[in-house]
Amino acid sequence: MSISDNEVPYGTLDLLILRTLQTMGALHGYGLARRIEQVSASTLRLSQGSIYPALVRLEKQGAIGTDWGTSETGRKVKVFSLTDSGRGQLERELRNWESAKALVARFLEAES
Repeated sequence: MSISDNEVPYGTLDLLILRTLQTMGALHGYGLARRIEQVSASTLRLSQGSIYPALVRLEKQGAIGTDWGTSETGRKVKVFSLTDSGRGQLERELRNWESAKALVARFLEAES
């Protein structure tokens, strides 16, 4: 089964981006998208049309910062990194995810 970027639940992509930057450190957009796909065992496919708007939104929120770097092919690329504010946002989003997961689990385990 494969999940396309338009099927990712709202807000989940932000969580995946923030967690990937926390784990991997600074990455450019293409590398970030490919890493998320790799961790998902290729069940999630991200397009530029979903990853870049999410990156812009997170940058405007102050959750990620940007700098210029060089890609593996020698091209100038925008590199994204997690800010202190982003670390706090990630912790909040992880708590929200755990609460939502527990709520759904209660319904799935409930007897009729």
